[in-house]
Amino acid sequence: MNLKDHIRSIPDYPKKGILFRDITTLIKNEEAFAESINQIIERSKKYKIDKIAAIESRGFVFASAVSYILKKPFIMLRKKNKLPAEVHSVDFELEYGTATIEVHKDSIQKDESVLIIDDLIATGGTAEAAAKLVEMCDAKVSAFVFVINLFDLGGSNNLIKKNYKVENLIDFPGH
Repeated sequence: MNLKDHIRSIPDYPKKGILFRDITTLIKNEEAFAESINQIIERSKKYKIDKIAAIESRGFVFASAVSYILKKPFIMLRKKNKLPAEVHSVDFELEYGTATIEVHKDSIQKDESVLIIDDLIATGGTAEAAAKLVEMCDAKVSAFVFVINLFDLGGSNNLIKKNYKVENLIDFPGH
């Protein structure tokens, strides 16, 4: 199955000049969604994984299914002020401003290996912030898995240059 066939491209969303890659058409098709989960699991087999983390919110869709199948704890990396207990926080740059993601301090233990899953990587700022959260817990990122890589925006390559392992299911241009 070609997962690309199940991604809708929407021009000029959320602003002019952006070609939005929409995963809702993939996840509403049970066969395409199952195939994406199977591919993530297959690519994950080469890494040591103690826990699976995902970036809010679309990463949760994929990571929770993978976590369930692999029987690994699922850790939510959330937007600022969404978690009730004590957190680690990382601020990062977006194309159009700044954002913050957080993780509960007791979610990830020292020396654990964490697989980070998200729906898409563009410039990689959010992914780098997620890695910093894991590392603030004295743990390590075993790998990143992204459903979509916007290859011309360089995020995957930036992560690889920083010695992270990266798996992408689908490559698309970002424009």
